[in-house]
Amino acid sequence: MSTPKPRTDEVPPLHSLSDLLAATSRRQDYWRSMFRTAEHARRHPASGQAEELIGLMDALLPLERFWAYPGPDLLTDLRAHLVAGDIAAFAMGARKVAASLHTKAYRRHLTSWDLTTPDQELVDEPLPPGLEFVTDSKPYFEVLVVASEDPDMWGGVRHQIHRLRRPTDDFIYEIVLVSTFEDALVAIVLNADIQAVVAYEGFSFHSELEVKDLERFLGVAEAEPGELHGDLGLSLFELVYEHRPELDCYLLADRSSEVVAGDPSAAHVRRIFYSIEEVLELHLSVLEGVRLRYQTPFFDNLKQYAQRPMGTFHALPIARGKSIFKSNWIRDMGEFYGENLFLAESSATTGGLDSLLEPTGNIKLAQDLAARAFGADHAYYATNGTSSSNKIVGQAILRPGDIVLIDRDCHKSHHYGCVLSGAQPYYIDAFPLPQYSMYGGVPIARIKTALLQLKSEGKLDQVRMLILTNATFDGHMADVKRTMTECLAIKPDLVFLWDEAWSAFARFSPLLRRRTAMGGASYLRKLQNDPAYRLRYQEWLTKGIRIDVDDPRAIAERLLPDPDEMKVRVYQTNSVHKSMSALRQGSLILVADQEFSDAEEAFKEAYYTHTSTSPNLQVIASLDVARRQMELEGYELVGSALELTLDLREQINRNPLISKYFRALTPAEMIPAELRQSALASGATGVLSWDRTLDAVDHDEFFLDPTRVTVLCGTAGFDGTEFKDLLASKYEIQINKTSRNSVLFQLNINNTRSDIAHLIKVLADISRSIDSRLESGTDYDRQAFEARVRELIVDTPELPDFSHFHDVFRDDPTSASRHGHIREAFYLAYDADNCEHIQLYGEQIEDRLANGPELVGANFIIPYPPGFPVIVPGQVVTADIVTFLRALDVNEIHGYDPHRGLKLLRPEVLAAMAAD
Repeated sequence: MSTPKPRTDEVPPLHSLSDLLAATSRRQDYWRSMFRTAEHARRHPASGQAEELIGLMDALLPLERFWAYPGPDLLTDLRAHLVAGDIAAFAMGARKVAASLHTKAYRRHLTSWDLTTPDQELVDEPLPPGLEFVTDSKPYFEVLVVASEDPDMWGGVRHQIHRLRRPTDDFIYEIVLVSTFEDALVAIVLNADIQAVVAYEGFSFHSELEVKDLERFLGVAEAEPGELHGDLGLSLFELVYEHRPELDCYLLADRSSEVVAGDPSAAHVRRIFYSIEEVLELHLSVLEGVRLRYQTPFFDNLKQYAQRPMGTFHALPIARGKSIFKSNWIRDMGEFYGENLFLAESSATTGGLDSLLEPTGNIKLAQDLAARAFGADHAYYATNGTSSSNKIVGQAILRPGDIVLIDRDCHKSHHYGCVLSGAQPYYIDAFPLPQYSMYGGVPIARIKTALLQLKSEGKLDQVRMLILTNATFDGHMADVKRTMTECLAIKPDLVFLWDEAWSAFARFSPLLRRRTAMGGASYLRKLQNDPAYRLRYQEWLTKGIRIDVDDPRAIAERLLPDPDEMKVRVYQTNSVHKSMSALRQGSLILVADQEFSDAEEAFKEAYYTHTSTSPNLQVIASLDVARRQMELEGYELVGSALELTLDLREQINRNPLISKYFRALTPAEMIPAELRQSALASGATGVLSWDRTLDAVDHDEFFLDPTRVTVLCGTAGFDGTEFKDLLASKYEIQINKTSRNSVLFQLNINNTRSDIAHLIKVLADISRSIDSRLESGTDYDRQAFEARVRELIVDTPELPDFSHFHDVFRDDPTSASRHGHIREAFYLAYDADNCEHIQLYGEQIEDRLANGPELVGANFIIPYPPGFPVIVPGQVVTADIVTFLRALDVNEIHGYDPHRGLKLLRPEVLAAMAAD
């Protein structure tokens, strides 16, 4: 019997950006495939696979030049083994390379770079501390060197770098050498190990590779060399900053370096050297640049503090752990958490620590580093979660009586923030997705309509802030740039608060960064000083669009703000713990406000109000470390998460068994066509069709965050809560968000391919179980299943829009605008005599709906899911709202007691207020 040949994946041609990204994501697979093919050829010499291996090796060479490992020397050795017919040596070398790439061992073990040594240590993944022997290996990175193609020079550069290494260096790095502008762009896209770019003047522009879409991906837009900055090095650094702003850039000039240093385009260059006269200084500068990102001021000081023999006479018994480790009853707590947790606890701000409320030392420095990393002017840590961050910003900016435009479906902290500040919320409804019992984002047209309506009523001066969620729980990301520019065209001093609790990681993706608040603020600042935009604005004025509610063009067409009038006042809140390596409740407030000097005192008062005087030191330290990680490897981690999520979508929707009962919803199903101008339909097109994905990111009003995968489970007969419980109880899979007929799988930097495989296996097992049950069941069983699916998928309740505030809570009941005094209604309900309870079912509520008096909410009613307030204090309760509440089949409805009924404000109380 003949032995079957192992499957060998074809290396894709590198003609497009899609090809490149597909190739790099499968690079490890190619090397493993090459090893398996070599092993087969070694055991079966007559198989004729030696020539196949040479072809596969040659196909990989154009791609491998963009990484330092395995590098030109090892690749040359491997190919020489093939040419010499030494398949055994080639197989051993390919196995080592494949294992090193998979486990990243080349970053930790020098033996990875020697194909002749045993490779057992390379095949194991790193284990958590305490489960493996911790080595003192130094962090590894790579430096991209761009220089004219001179083999002698290239060899000399590598040799010099190796000679400059010293035992006292904090890091180890290898170099990647390319000779063209375009190759450099490819390298920074593909190689996440790169932490610095060094450019020698004199390199050429065009690559041998013709990579379609790459220029557009990086913002060059089909530019030719002559259209870029006169110096290719400076032009390259501008694009590096746009794509990976964390990287350090160094220029080696062969002309007057001091002249180049004064060029405005050199803003993103960390240091400029004259030719190669100071190679040691260049080496030290590269190490210092990485060290500045690697530093974690608070965490470093906390580690040192924990090792000091500190006597504690303050109010924290667990500090130093003596009350734990000397206990007869709770020693197991110490054994579980370990001694460092308690050694690093303190309620003091001395001894190398700092005060979160008034930082002057390492916390201040750590926050400054976070501001730099996220592209903000200022950053503030919050240890009470983004709920507190949202209330801090709201209280700092809003004053009693101000009008705040607010997404009705935003997090409850914003609604309570309006109560605390006394601002009047003007609720704007997001687009509904009733078929999935969820809402999307707030369309720009609805925001403009609200602003123009208020302007027509002479109330625009009362409008202070716009609060929007980005991304939503379900992944809807707004066009931040367009939203802010169009709003500023109507109200130039509008303040923006973007609740990006779910998308802190987006800053570290060149695709998703374009949709962040800080990315939008940077864009606005460029507009203020861009001569080309000023010309565009003057041309736009000739259209004669009136900024008025009566001019339909003001709603239908894109508005442009006056660059001399617009103010950039942008705030962004992030739940760092939701998408980065921070502990629970670790949050950030990011500020890009050109008038922050006027708002800073109020901001500090709000910060003091909502920030604990006993903040958790471990949460602060984790925020510091999370920033370090994302600056140094966030590009790689987020890219990996995006790759996994695209794979998950494809595996679910293309599997013939799973797709019978489950489906990962696509952008076409989650975003209405009129808000999806690119017509991007498939959620799995992120790798297969980058041109369409780029169109969607740049032009669609809403873009679906790929890391949030909504899976329809109603077609399997499960409501969201049932399926969530099944996954947790039987299959040990945890999720959070559910809807009436779907669940949300949120991928992040913690997930692996094994996680995806586990989930796919579980979905397949459940699908098989359903198949078996239906096949062996009776007709009645099958009819019952179909009825259940119909109930979940077809008979879904309509989602109610916000109705309106009762007239007594409105300044002008005749106005078409929707704002109202929520604070007054909220505190009115604190007196029980002002309230009544009416059952959700019964004649009384039906009579009141039909004949009055109006039902008026006394508190927040928030069902989970969908998780937004269906009723807010002072809101008129309509028949649509009652119908929706009756149709809910969820276990959690905050603010609603089914035994007492809806809590409402008494009609006679409201009548008395109206009479006054």
